Amino acid sequence: QVQLVESGGGSVQAGGSLRLSCQASGSIFSFKSMGWYRPVPGRWRDLVSSIDRRGTTNYEEDVKGRLTITKDMDGNTVHLHMTNLKPEDTGVYYCKRTENGPERDYDYWGQGTQVTVFA
Repeated sequence: QVQLVESGGGSVQAGGSLRLSCQASGSIFSFKSMGWYRPVPGRWRDLVSSIDRRGTTNYEEDVKGRLTITKDMDGNTVHLHMTNLKPEDTGVYYCKRTENGPERDYDYWGQGTQVTVFA
């Protein structure tokens, strides 16, 4: 099993910044990717940003230029640097880690951290 501990959420005025962190522990043998997801009405969770083992990043269109995802050298912790935040960024952000398995990938989720941006 893999455990994910998220931190860094909070309340901030529009235009402000936050940094979310997600640390993985447990059976972390074959890191494939880690990322942040957010619930969207009518859907479960949409990708906000992700980073893979090689450092390749992915961003939702609306956050490009404002959010930056990074990972520590060991690949066990990722950070989401959030700048110029907007009220529409408000939500619970969930960290997900994907591990390569012998036959399939395994996804693990954190408990979520709340981000609130007020005008």
